[in-house]
Amino acid sequence: MRRVLALTLFTLTLVGAAPGAAHATGPEDLPLSHTTAVGVHNAYEKAKFPYLADALDSGSSLLELDVWSMPTVKAWRVGHDLPLIANNNNCANGGLRAGSRDQDLKVCLDNLRDWQAAHPQHPLLIVKVEMKNGFNGQIGLGAPQLDALITSKLGDTVFRPADLLHNNGKNFADLDSAAKADNWPTRSELRGKVMFEVINGTFEMGNPFDHYWTDAELADHLRSLSATGNIADAATWPSALGATAGDPRVSKYADAGRRPWFVVFDGAATSYVGGGIDPAWYDANHYFLIMTGADSVAPPIDSQHPTTAEARARIAQLAAAHASLVTSDWLTSTGVLADVLARG
Repeated sequence: MRRVLALTLFTLTLVGAAPGAAHATGPEDLPLSHTTAVGVHNAYEKAKFPYLADALDSGSSLLELDVWSMPTVKAWRVGHDLPLIANNNNCANGGLRAGSRDQDLKVCLDNLRDWQAAHPQHPLLIVKVEMKNGFNGQIGLGAPQLDALITSKLGDTVFRPADLLHNNGKNFADLDSAAKADNWPTRSELRGKVMFEVINGTFEMGNPFDHYWTDAELADHLRSLSATGNIADAATWPSALGATAGDPRVSKYADAGRRPWFVVFDGAATSYVGGGIDPAWYDANHYFLIMTGADSVAPPIDSQHPTTAEARARIAQLAAAHASLVTSDWLTSTGVLADVLARG
């Protein structure tokens, strides 16, 4: 209890800053692996934020997009349910808050680029991309094409796997080695940057004909780029999805060569807090751990409108439990989306 209270009080000195504001001391000066921040689940939904720009302005450290690889139009659609042809999201084609919404991934990235131009010193933003039905390289919607699209829109503002491999004057052969050496940049060094975490999609995982899921495909992609000396082209980070005991990579990936390319892990907060899985292993190895559904940890709190005190106490609790990011459907009105704490 004393630890949670101390973290809560510490947080109060660090929150409430507008995008681009800097902290004099504290988490801003720590490596990314030593901090805990807050994210929003499915931030593209218009019921949560009228425009993607509103989600970006919220100060949240993570925003999630659901992306579909659509063979009918050979484009990436953004929406929750199978869109067929239509998009359903808050990305606008006339600027940050103009024109028509319900646009494809290219326009969402355009909105992000325009917002970055207006906030060049924004804190690190993580875009969590759920590939709902996976990649489809046969129609030009594979991992290399996603890298190319992100790079074409956002250029050198992308925080890439190569930036962990080659940092602080050190060079590592794979992400696992770099993470264990704690070669992460500081949050201050990551200002103005955006990081793309990519996870398996629910439709993909339920498709009996899909045997090559997003996580394995991305790990193979990074491994191939590294082997050919082109790792700098990678714009996305594969994520091991789902909480399991021990090292999740051992049970998930029979091909041991894939395992060193996973240093981002994503699972339910209830599994790590009260669920029997010890999250300290992730912190000890300086891995990036995303805990989803922060509101569901006992005792549960409101998933959208908890009080500020309730939300801050929960963030402090999960920071003490070694989360790098905690996510929920909390809205801007909670006043906590820009919070950043020391981890552990």
